[in-house]
Order: sequence, then structure tokens, then C-alpha cells
Amino acid sequence: MEDTQSVVRLMDSTTSKIQQLQKAFAELESHRAVTLNLQWKQLEEHFHGLQKSLKRRFTELEDQEKEFETKIVQSTEMLEKRQAAVIVKEQASLQRLQEKRDAAVSAIAIALEKHRTPCSVEPAIINCEVQDGPSILEEKPEDSIETECVIEDTGKPFQDGDVEVKSYPELVNLCRNMDSEGLHKFISDNRKNLAALREEIPLALRAAISPASLVLDSLNGFYNSDVSISDAKKDANLLGLRRTCIMLLECLSALLNTLEIDSISSVISESVKGRAKAIAEEWNPKLDELDVDANNGNSLEAHAFLQLLATFRINSSFNQENLSKLIPMVSRRRQTADLCRSLGLSDRMPGVIDVLINNGRHIDAVNLAFAFELTQQFLPVSLLKSYLNEASKTTTPLNSGNASPIVQNDVNEKELSALKAVLKCIEDHKLEEQYPVDPLQKRVLQLEKVKADKKKATEVAKPQSKRPRPNGVGNGPRVNNVVTENFYPRMTDRYPQPVYDRPYAYPGLTSTHVPSFMGVPAYNSPPGHDFFGNGYHYQAPYLH
Repeated sequence: MEDTQSVVRLMDSTTSKIQQLQKAFAELESHRAVTLNLQWKQLEEHFHGLQKSLKRRFTELEDQEKEFETKIVQSTEMLEKRQAAVIVKEQASLQRLQEKRDAAVSAIAIALEKHRTPCSVEPAIINCEVQDGPSILEEKPEDSIETECVIEDTGKPFQDGDVEVKSYPELVNLCRNMDSEGLHKFISDNRKNLAALREEIPLALRAAISPASLVLDSLNGFYNSDVSISDAKKDANLLGLRRTCIMLLECLSALLNTLEIDSISSVISESVKGRAKAIAEEWNPKLDELDVDANNGNSLEAHAFLQLLATFRINSSFNQENLSKLIPMVSRRRQTADLCRSLGLSDRMPGVIDVLINNGRHIDAVNLAFAFELTQQFLPVSLLKSYLNEASKTTTPLNSGNASPIVQNDVNEKELSALKAVLKCIEDHKLEEQYPVDPLQKRVLQLEKVKADKKKATEVAKPQSKRPRPNGVGNGPRVNNVVTENFYPRMTDRYPQPVYDRPYAYPGLTSTHVPSFMGVPAYNSPPGHDFFGNGYHYQAPYLH
């Protein structure tokens, strides 16, 4: 600052210096001996030009200095704002982490309490078998009840002891008799109460001499040699049997999660593992015949294969890269995240998500990104917008009005399905702040109105049957060229909606080495629909 003031003072003294120079020049001219060609006017103009040039340059430098100071102030404010934003994000991340820890601790506590509940029902029932005598009921003290629970966890009740279930005591007899076919039929007959069955089957498996062998026996008939792969997708009985097999594998896994390591080794012996491995090696080549997109991420065959490896801990015998290629076939199933973790495929999930995106299955990609905390690498909102953009590319060429009514109706159904899938995903993952849903909901209402109007127009076009007149006169002349069937057929089956029948229940990351299926949402059966096993729709009931 002092240098600037000194420059200003020097520039102000320029005028006085010029005046002094003028006097000196006049004195010199009065004493000159020779004529000088240089005139004072020229010198004065020269010095004034220098003075103006210096002032202009000085002004430019001052303006640049002020601009530089302004930029410094703006940069400082921006850095402070970013620092504050980082601090807020850190606090939010810490809070979310703490919430997840609390939720995990709460889930563990609930699971432990749930496992203790069957053992601590008061009054406790003891079936004392007396030869030629009736069973005796007596109350046991809490200490003895806790002792019985410990014995149960050690695995001893798998060979002897009483197992009690609340709703379906028949399950205990079926498991005790190792009746896999009867178990299949019982589940089929009670498929409307699958939620209760899933809770009690792990307890009933304790009554089996070998729970693992019983479950392996139940896998017979999973691949029916008399039914081709294409026909298997239409066979309701076979689909139901496969869903039952998957559920029994999950229930066995749930039972193993309640046992200690020593007890697990007694349940899944080396011979049992060898038998499970033989079944898996028999199934593995058949998966090559499946198309990745054939089941739209809902392949029962791939799910059963992966669940077999996870339940019997034999995934190390198979190539991890090949296993990861099966994940897109089961990406819509709610157990996918647990299967991937138990099979050691968590580090391969970015590649799996890339495959889903490339195949146009952005909804599945978003769900897996949340399940494995990869939302920074795969932005959910960007993926959902890309999904809708691709859906709109199909509908844009048909908006000109040249398309036939059937094709236009088909396209509207596809766009409506895509919009509903995106809205469901936004709701499941609470993305409303990042992706407003109002425009999407308005578009859904618009498409549904168009659909309803077309349906009304179709109903009006149908012929009305005439009643005979009371005076006995016959019906009027037959009218030809009357529309006798729906001109706008429903096309919903061609593009099945990718909307999930239930919210995604992918649990967060856990530190266990085995999947936890006890906390998985129960199978529900919405009114008017037939659902089995994992909540996916099938057309007809199956019988065994």
C-alpha cells in the first residue's frame, strides 16, 4: 500500500518537474551559442504523453488488483460453504451408520428373543412317555426351561426329544418320519398360510433324524425329465414344487443360523455335503440352457441352485465368476442380496449392476446399488431417468397418430408399467426429494384415463342381445358387420409389469458369513391373487 501511495505522489509531482525543466530550458536557450533544432513545445508534448500513459497504466493495475481481491473473497466464501457441506454430510453419514448399527442390534435381539420364545412358553409342556400310561403335563421352573433351550441349540434334539409348534403340529410328525413327499403335499394344501409355515418349519425340522437329508430328499423332481424347459414355465404344479423346494432350503438355512458351529457340522456332515454337491453338479449344466432375460430376473432354477450352494456351504467348489453371471437371473427376488453375501460375491456386484443396466433393467440395478451401498458409483436418480428415457424412445415415434389402435394401446401399457415401477422404486428408497414424483403421477393418471376411455369405447361397440317381444313376434332382422369382439385387446401379458409385488427387502451389509433368512418378510397372499413361496404370481394351484 505504501508503494502505491509513493507512486501517486511521484505522478502528482510531474507537473512541477516539467515547470522546472521549462525554466531550465529557457535559461539554456538564453545562453546558447548555437541554434538548437529542438523546441520546447515538442518536449512538453512528449512529457505530457508519458504522464497520461503512466496514469492509464496505473488505473488498469488498480482495477486488476480490485478484481483479484474480489475473486479471493469469493473463493474463500465458496471454500467455507463446501467445508460446511462436508461437515453436514459427515454428520448425516455418522447418523445413518449409527441408525444401521442400532437396527442391526435390535434385529439380533428380536431374533434371539424369537428363538427363545418356543422354549420359554409358560407353562412349559413335558411329554413324559410312560409305558402303558398317559402323557403327563407339569409346569417346569424357568431354570429347567433355559437348560432345555441350551440343549436344543447343541443339536441333540435332532435325534430325540420333543419339538412343539403352535399352529401345525402335523409338521413335526412329517419331519420325524422323514416324509419329504408328505411335507410337499402339506405345504401345498396350506399354501394360503405360508407366513406361519415359514416360522414353524425350522422348528419342525429339529424333529427330523437328519434335517439336511430330509431337505435334500425334497429336491427330487425339481427337474422333471418329462417336461421341457419351455413347458416347465407353464406347468403350475412344477412351479409350485420348485417354490416349495426353495422355501425348504431357506428354512434349513434359518435353522442352521440358530445353531453353534459344532452343531452345524453335525447337521451338515461331509457325506451330506457330498450329496448336495452331486445335486448341484447335476443342476449346473441345465442352467446353461436358460436365457438371462427369459425369466426377467425371476428364475426359480438359478435361485434354487444358488440357495443350495449357500445353505450347504459348498460354493467354494464352483467358479465365482460363473456364479456372479447367475445373479442377473435372480435380481428381482428378495433374497438376492443375502445370497450374494453368503456366496462371497459382494465384490463382484459393480459388474453385475453394469450388466443389469446394459440390459435395460435399471430398477433392479438401483435396488442392488442400495443393498450394497454403491449409490455413489451408480446414481439412483440418474438410472431411473435413463430408464424412463428409454421407455419414452419407444413411444415417441407413435405419437404422430399413424399407429394402429392395438399398437398404441400396447405402447401405452409399456410406458404405464415403466412409470409405476419408477414410482415404486422412489417410494421404497425415499428418493422423493431428489426426484419429484408429481410429474410422473400426472402422466400415470393421463395414461390410465386414456386406457379407461378406450375400454368404454370398446364396451359400447359390443352388440346388445335382443329379448323376444311379449306378443310373440320374433326378433328383428340379423345385423351383419357387427363388432363381436374387443377391438382393443388387453396387451398387458406381452409386457409384464416390472413392478414388484412387495417392497424390496434387501437388508443392509452384515458381518455374518451365512445369510439370515429369519428376518425376511413373510410370504403374503393378497386377496384375489395366488402367490406361493416368495410372493411371485403363478396361475393355478399345484398338487403332489
